[in-house]
Amino acid sequence: MSTPPAQDPLSRERAHLGSSRAALRAMREDVENLDIKDVTANWVNAAVLQHQIDERIKALADLSHTPLFFGRLDYLHAPGADKAEGAEGERFYIGRRHVHDAEGDPMVIDWRAPVSQPFYRASKKDPMDVGLRRRFGYTGGDLTAYEDEHLSDPSEAAATSKLLQQEIERPRVGPMRDIVATIQPEQDEIVRSGLSGSVCVQGGPGTGKTAVGLHRVAYLLYAHRERLARTGTLVIGPNKSFLHYIEQVLPALGELEVKQATVDDLVAHVEVRGTDDATAAVVKGDARMAEVLRRAVRSHVTLPTEGVVVVRGSRRWRVPAYELETIVGELLDRDIRYGAAREALPQRIAHAVLVQMERSGEAPDDRVQDAVARNTAVKATVKAIWPPVDPAKLVLRLLTDAGFLAVHADGILDEDEQKEILWSKPVRSVKSARWAPADAVLIDEATDLVQRTHSLGHVVLDEAQDLSPMQYRAVGRRCTTGSATVLGDLAQGTTPWATRSWDEALAHLGKGDAVIEELTAGFRVPTDVITYASRLLPHIAPGLTPVASVRENPGFFEVRPTTADEQVIGACEELLRNEGSIGLIAADARIPALTEALAAAGLTYLGPGEETTAQTRLTLVPASLAKGLEYDYVVLDEPQAVVDGEPDERTGLRRLYVALTRAVSGLTVTHAAPLPQQLA
Repeated sequence: MSTPPAQDPLSRERAHLGSSRAALRAMREDVENLDIKDVTANWVNAAVLQHQIDERIKALADLSHTPLFFGRLDYLHAPGADKAEGAEGERFYIGRRHVHDAEGDPMVIDWRAPVSQPFYRASKKDPMDVGLRRRFGYTGGDLTAYEDEHLSDPSEAAATSKLLQQEIERPRVGPMRDIVATIQPEQDEIVRSGLSGSVCVQGGPGTGKTAVGLHRVAYLLYAHRERLARTGTLVIGPNKSFLHYIEQVLPALGELEVKQATVDDLVAHVEVRGTDDATAAVVKGDARMAEVLRRAVRSHVTLPTEGVVVVRGSRRWRVPAYELETIVGELLDRDIRYGAAREALPQRIAHAVLVQMERSGEAPDDRVQDAVARNTAVKATVKAIWPPVDPAKLVLRLLTDAGFLAVHADGILDEDEQKEILWSKPVRSVKSARWAPADAVLIDEATDLVQRTHSLGHVVLDEAQDLSPMQYRAVGRRCTTGSATVLGDLAQGTTPWATRSWDEALAHLGKGDAVIEELTAGFRVPTDVITYASRLLPHIAPGLTPVASVRENPGFFEVRPTTADEQVIGACEELLRNEGSIGLIAADARIPALTEALAAAGLTYLGPGEETTAQTRLTLVPASLAKGLEYDYVVLDEPQAVVDGEPDERTGLRRLYVALTRAVSGLTVTHAAPLPQQLA
């Protein structure tokens, strides 16, 4: 006999899903119906409150294609109850956001809440007072299956979750998804680590480091919302394509206020229109440039040769040169920022005048001191001793004036290094200069030497292995009073200045006390693919632990010799018969030829970072932009051309390692030229 619907567990869970969606709609309607006319004192308050209401409405959106809850926990005992009393435990549904009914009772618990933690951490060895853990399977937004683990039943053997595997291997169409339903225990430990400490995550391809970093932001915003609302959060990625790919993850988790940027965005003080060769870029990115800049900024201070006379009414007050020299020396010794010292200097001079006034029997107050500080003679003295510094003009002079550079780089950069960064042609002005990306970072350093950079509460830095020491310093300035989550893979460093060790990188970032975690379990890349790519590790990062795929599905892998571009396109057409996204990755120099071949075959395609759709699932990706992206299937064209496209072999092999590890379900390697010997 069939089970009556009322007793069918799946029907009951579907009913709870329907009730939860109705409750979420009611929560949204309650916010939409708020009347703020009588609770705001003025239009400014009204505008602020209306913005907060609008953001709350967005956060309560019911995304029909996204499961409202993905798991359930049945506790053995009520939280806080004495287990000896046998108090019956509670049942909690775990989802992306909190949902409550009209009485305020929870129908779905936010995945970040403490009561949700056992969903990710509980095991047979440590059930954490959980009797049953249930996972749900969905098709679109419809609940279609469930799977139970009786954690407190010793007779039931531990087994790999089929639903978990299916969720990990689900085809990828569109932007990056959250992994909130599949977070693993070792990932959860990083996600829930505290706000006060910084964390560095070394993770190979497919280990989920990017997702871990984004989910850590979401968790910190949940646990420290008021503090981070004041101080701000920022996610830094390697390029716009990558940021576009990940931009929907946090909104899907209900977090709408996190800003995203590249390092170039952070240091955009000037328009970047030029490029450096690798040697010059390495020198400019070296941390030693910070001391060159510090010397150059401080060189503008000139010790006084004569005193200053302040006239007030019929009285003349004179501060002699030796006293001015003492004041200037004290400010220099404090090593505070140039601009802050320049602002302090007139007040210090004014204080010296007030001391003389008091000795003569007057009783000046703070208003008198401020007036003296604004005195014309004092202003002129300050300008002569401590003139204003324009950071861009300062860097321009260092890069165009060999004598000025030689003085301030003496003992820091050798003659050859100085020649490398000097511009060969004179430049008229800051605006006409063809600044390179590394120059903008130098200007940012100089700007911070003059005026303190605003610090945020938390910064996530992804693909960090490609940053130069000076770029690390630029990021570190944005979280001097906050914490950081640093994500990267040393094996995927593809710049001439790529990070050699995380300890060194964290020191430049100013987070030398950060905890370094390593993720080695690969959830995304199939076993055959990661095994093939790992042949390169001894040549590009010999000290790293290879990623071990935990995928039960072995995936698809093939190395296919070709003789024409049409055969490469044919490999794409074969993979398009499968469900999911396809990435055609090739050396940058090969993109024009493949573009023509795709057009000849009548295949439409997207650029990297553009959102795939059911109608257009093929993306043509230059190897230089492949980092951080992923596709269900990948066709990798001409591996040797990818290697040859970089300035040196190690960087080329690292670029190839990145390209080989973008596939989730299958990889086809096509080549007419011989494969790199390291893949033999």
